[in-house]
Amino acid sequence: MKIISYNVNGIRAAINKGFLEWLQYENPDIICLQETKAQKEQLNTSVFTELGYHQYWFSAQKKGYSSVAIFTKTEPIKVHYGIGIEKFDFEGRFLRADFNNFTIIDSYFPSGTTGGERQEYKMDYLLHVKKYVDELQKNTKNIILCGDYNICHKPIDINHPERHNGVSGFLPEEREWLTNFLDSGFIDSFRMFDTSAEKYSWWSYRAGSRQKNLGWRIDYHIISNSLKDKITNAYILNKVEHSDHCPVVVEIKD
Repeated sequence: MKIISYNVNGIRAAINKGFLEWLQYENPDIICLQETKAQKEQLNTSVFTELGYHQYWFSAQKKGYSSVAIFTKTEPIKVHYGIGIEKFDFEGRFLRADFNNFTIIDSYFPSGTTGGERQEYKMDYLLHVKKYVDELQKNTKNIILCGDYNICHKPIDINHPERHNGVSGFLPEEREWLTNFLDSGFIDSFRMFDTSAEKYSWWSYRAGSRQKNLGWRIDYHIISNSLKDKITNAYILNKVEHSDHCPVVVEIKD
């Protein structure tokens, strides 16, 4: 089973850059999208149906903003829209699909880059995601949390870490949250297979950052320890350029 997480930074813009052709070629069993920036009715969703996907969209109430979607070849048993807190669900940030042997969560975590209230909003979101997952773990053994976390966990996950002290996305409290989340029974699937530096999933559009590989690794598949022995591969498709992010992939034995 191949699962892809991808912040497309606007699904309609990505489609204009060849996203559909890429999706058909890559043919994941499940793809979790973040920052689709679209309501379902704003595009022709039949193209995804023709590729064999059941589609689940959770869009922000503000058009052209945030929003997540899950496309899956296997129909879920149940789909849960939102985390249950209005200020987060208003922005379309959290979508969960339950299958027979696992649960997958697709989340677009806030960035906090403007500081102030938005950084507080981000930290509050982190708090409530942890509470939600803690509660979910009581009855659900196998959880996969895909998405754009907007956090670089360790210095190896960001270019020139010494230049990013005090920057949202690399703040000590954000990184500590991710450490604690992993310690609660999860694994960073990519680092099971690749512990090298300069492996990133997002690059600023400014100053030729992508060409210089001045990136951040902020997109993850965080997976329950119970599934560790079933994870066969995890990698970053850093040559795919429909967005300022690139897709990240995990492969799991059924």
